[in-house]
Amino acid sequence: MFSLNTDEQAAETGRLEIREMTDKEVDEVCRLEEETFSMPWKKKDFLEMIENDHMCYLVVLKDERVIAGAGIREIVGDIEITNVAVKKDFRNRGIGTMLINAVIDKGHEMGGGDFTLEVRAGNEAAIALYEKAGFKTEGVRKDFYERPVEDGLIMWKRGNGSL
Repeated sequence: MFSLNTDEQAAETGRLEIREMTDKEVDEVCRLEEETFSMPWKKKDFLEMIENDHMCYLVVLKDERVIAGAGIREIVGDIEITNVAVKKDFRNRGIGTMLINAVIDKGHEMGGGDFTLEVRAGNEAAIALYEKAGFKTEGVRKDFYERPVEDGLIMWKRGNGSL
């Protein structure tokens, strides 16, 4: 469990806790997914992340409510970041940065060395966050996303360390 309140912008939001999701938070995480993504994951997908040792979903809690979350899975020594979501009212406060750092730390704990993710080519805020964390675009998946159709950028962070 992480208790974070060090980032200057995040301090505006009060005390935050970052920890692994339990089945108690799954419904809240599903709502966050539905608010954030045009093709959200289903409840069974999040329950699978709790049940499998090679997967993890971290949640950010404020006053015991989920305000952000991110999933990872270890695949042959690499870590795939599956999704990152922050509630609209809590964006641009440093929470995404703290969450990405926590995900990278957790990925290292799981034995990962390199990290990868896909992001919509038009999601400038997310791309800036990932670039700040050391990710670089290494490929494009043409028309990867639906609703709307959009290319996906394949980004990698090679080596150790967080922001």
